[in-house]
Amino acid sequence: MGEQNTIVFDHVEKIYQKNKVIEDLNLIIPGGQRLILLGPSGCGKSTTLRMIAGLEEISGGELRMGDRRVNEVPSGKRDISMVFQNYALYPHMTVRENITYALRVHKLDQQELNRRLQTVLEILGLDPYIERKPRELSGGQRQRVALARALVKQSRYLLLDEPLSNLDAQLRVQARKELVKIHELYGQTFVYVTHDQVEAMTVGQRVALMNQGQLQMVDTPYRVYNRPANIFTAKFIGSPSTNILDADWSDGALRILGQRITLPECWNRIAAQSGETQLCLGIRPEHVHLQAGAAENAILGTLRYVEDYGNKRGTYVSVGDTEIVCICDRLPCAPGGVVSFALDSEHIHLFSRETTQSLGYPPELDEAGTAGESAEVCCAIPA
Repeated sequence: MGEQNTIVFDHVEKIYQKNKVIEDLNLIIPGGQRLILLGPSGCGKSTTLRMIAGLEEISGGELRMGDRRVNEVPSGKRDISMVFQNYALYPHMTVRENITYALRVHKLDQQELNRRLQTVLEILGLDPYIERKPRELSGGQRQRVALARALVKQSRYLLLDEPLSNLDAQLRVQARKELVKIHELYGQTFVYVTHDQVEAMTVGQRVALMNQGQLQMVDTPYRVYNRPANIFTAKFIGSPSTNILDADWSDGALRILGQRITLPECWNRIAAQSGETQLCLGIRPEHVHLQAGAAENAILGTLRYVEDYGNKRGTYVSVGDTEIVCICDRLPCAPGGVVSFALDSEHIHLFSRETTQSLGYPPELDEAGTAGESAEVCCAIPA
C-alpha cells in the first residue's frame, strides 16, 4: 500500500465540553501496517479511531490520510471500512445482502460484485450461511459477516473497534489468526482498538498504548513488553503487573527497601548518564528469582501468599509494607518462611522517579535486530 495510505496525526486534539480527551496526538501509521490502539477504558483509543473514520470532529491539529488533509472530509469519502463491536448487521437482511449492501448502493458491476462476494465467503468460511439472517447465526458467525462486509469494499483503510469482545475465549483465538491472515492477503492499513493485551500483542505489528488521552508508547509488541518507555507502560502490559520499587542509586548500587543491590557495569553507565539518583526499578514477576533463606546480592523478605495457575505459581513476598509478586515453578518454602529474591539484571528497568520515563537500556542487552530501535521510530512527529 505504501505512503499513499499512511495515516498521520499532527498535534491532534479532541475536546468534549471543555474536557480535553485527546491531547497533542502525534502519530504516524504507515500504509499497510497493522496498528493496535491499546489502553484502559476511557483512554481515548475509540475516539482516535472514530476521528480516522470521520465520526468525530477534530478540535485541533491536522489529520492526513494519504496525501490529503481530511479534517473536514465526510466519512463516506475517506475510503474506509469499519467493523463495530456489536457488528451492526441489518437484522432483516440475509448474510449475502448484508455483505453486499454497500456494493449494491454504489451500483457495482454485478460480475465484480459476485467475484468479491465469493472471495470473502471462501476466506471466512461463510458459504453455508449465505441465505441465513443474523438471528440464525452464532456470535462467531456474525463477527465474520461483519468482517466480510468490511473486506468486500476493498477500502484502503480497515478500522476495527473491539471486534472480538463478544466472542468466547476459544473463538477469539481463531479469530485473531483469521484477522492476521486477512491483512496479509489484502494489505490494507489496519487500525484496531482493543483493551485486551493478548489481542494487541498477537495481532499487531505495532502497538500504540494510550492513557488519559495521551500516547504513552508506540513500538513492536516485543519492545512494548521488554523495553517499556515509562512506568505506565511497564505496569499496564503484562499480568501479574510489573513490580515497581523506589530505588536510590549511588556508588554502583541501588538502595531498595533498605537493602543494597549491586548493579552490573552496563546498568551503572545508564544510571550515571541520566544524572539522576532517585529512581524506580521495574522487574516483571517472571524475572524475580526466589530461594529460601538469605542470599548474596538479593533482597530478603517473607513469603506470604501463593496463587496456583496450574503450570506456574504466583507468589507474594512482603518486605516491610511492600509486596513483591513473583512467578515460579515451585515454592522455595511454605508461606511464612524467609526468602530472598534476586533480580535478573538482563530484564530490569530503570525509570526516573520524577518523570516516570525510562532511563534507557544497555545496547549489549538488546536482542539482535532491536538494538537502537527507539520507541518513536515510525510513529512520532517532531514538535
